[in-house]
Amino acid sequence: MLPIPAEELNGSGSLGPYWTFYRAVAAEQLRRWLPERRSVLLDMSGGRGRWGKQAAEAGHRVIEVIDFRLAGRDRPEPAGDIGQIRADDLGFLPDESVDGVVAEERALSVELMAESAISDVARVLRPGGRALICVDSLVLGMAILAEQNYWAHLCQTGEVMLVPWPDGSITRCFSSGQLRELLDGAGLEVEWMRPRTVLSPSTVDHVLADDPDALAKLVRTELEAHPDDDDTVGIHLVASARKKD
Repeated sequence: MLPIPAEELNGSGSLGPYWTFYRAVAAEQLRRWLPERRSVLLDMSGGRGRWGKQAAEAGHRVIEVIDFRLAGRDRPEPAGDIGQIRADDLGFLPDESVDGVVAEERALSVELMAESAISDVARVLRPGGRALICVDSLVLGMAILAEQNYWAHLCQTGEVMLVPWPDGSITRCFSSGQLRELLDGAGLEVEWMRPRTVLSPSTVDHVLADDPDALAKLVRTELEAHPDDDDTVGIHLVASARKKD
């Protein structure tokens, strides 16, 4: 369980040093994941721009799906080789048309029918194509429930854990086993799976307070850890999966 108020858990609160570290880890994970050769990548992370921009700056062609649910919110203008499409599913793409899919920003947790969404991801991937997926973890779900005093729900976590946020939205939280099952069910082979971060906010805050230039070292330390499939820490799980040839 995380000793952090629910409003902090989506990155919108006041834990500045930790979220700076978190974003640096996420950016480095994406950098290491991106294909070496120029590829066509689908970014279904909600149209917030950061992921597609990083991929485009690395030389890839990016198709960025702008979710209708984000209508009216501020979004950065596309830069580089990025095309934006408004859609609420991937029906506009033909089969086996992209080399990779990035589903950051908790895309498959916000999309409660994750089975349908990941099947669409598998459909549009070319054989050998890969997907980078980030979802809310059970640790996050239990922390939110505890914060709201939903103690009965903590004892009744079934196959699917749907958790209400204080703002009224719903998130689907996954164990590592459930995420692996989701990917396997779509015909995707899991390459690796891990918590996004295992270092605690207090540790990050302490290290950066002593040495503001230690961020790069903290990120290396985080990514050199190997907590594969460990869903007992971290608010998000990240997985890389590959479509069979």
